[in-house]
Amino acid sequence: MTQPPPLAARALRAWAGVWLLLGLLGAAAGAGAATPAPVLQPSLSAAALPTPAAGAAHLPPLGPPPWTDEAPQLSRWIEQGFAAQQRGELLLAAERYCAAARFGSTEAQYRLGRLFLERIDDQGRLEGRALLAMAAQGGHEQAVLAVMHTGFAEAVPDCLLTGAAPQFAVPAAPAAPASPVAEAVVPFEVVHRFIDALPPERQRYAELIQRLAPRFQVDYRFALAVARAESNFNPSAVSPKNAMGLMQLIPETAARFGVRYPFNPEQNVRGGLSYLRWLLERFNGDVALAAAAYNAGEGAVDRFGGIPPFRETQDYVRRILNFYRAPLHVWPPQR
Repeated sequence: MTQPPPLAARALRAWAGVWLLLGLLGAAAGAGAATPAPVLQPSLSAAALPTPAAGAAHLPPLGPPPWTDEAPQLSRWIEQGFAAQQRGELLLAAERYCAAARFGSTEAQYRLGRLFLERIDDQGRLEGRALLAMAAQGGHEQAVLAVMHTGFAEAVPDCLLTGAAPQFAVPAAPAAPASPVAEAVVPFEVVHRFIDALPPERQRYAELIQRLAPRFQVDYRFALAVARAESNFNPSAVSPKNAMGLMQLIPETAARFGVRYPFNPEQNVRGGLSYLRWLLERFNGDVALAAAAYNAGEGAVDRFGGIPPFRETQDYVRRILNFYRAPLHVWPPQR
């Protein structure tokens, strides 16, 4: 039986595969262009290594691990690594990521590479670049893009070879930010004047939202801000993306929250409030993130690690915050 090649040899194959892949991407992107895309050359010395900030500056923030078809144990290690990284336990995060990376998980290789790029030692950052190259060669799309910024390095981490937990110096933790001071939500009397000024046929739907929102533990002022931005209290509204009714539920969201008749105002509002409650829990009461997810989907917020860079979504979030005025959802509302 043929023995598998050693990991170092596989790493070299990975770099060769990534060079080929990047060349194909560059050729596709530069078709018809006046000048060819630049060719990336491997950089094998620590002297040419970018600083941690330069190496990671152009990379998007890391969100929660995506759902994949990988073995459940690999997914658990990656999720445990992400949770540890969020708590600032970088050595534990590296151990979990490396455990999955040894079994060929490209997601784990990518996340371990990103973590190593932030190390304060040159060798660690070289290993981070090597890990990104491995993940890219395995078809990880974000790793392919990352390698375009970081380049390559010939430095296989010991943890992949031996299974030993990574050991490295951890930067001093920054001072904990001060607890956010709760900002005042738009006053109730201001919202009541807003409702009173609506045309009668729309005022009734604003009052419906006002009545139902507390049953879902949603501040009705936030719910009104969403309904105003979504349909301007028009129960017959239909968007180009087939979002329907007062809260503009797309068919998938309507089905997800049990709305059978999306043009029934009360059913539509109940479905929208259920979704808002779920988003507020998902994003720890962050009004901007919950609003962005309502507009673009929670997957987009996770993918971009915050408010997606879509003009429509950014304008939408701005409208919600301008109405509600506070960055954090308040429950129960304080009069």
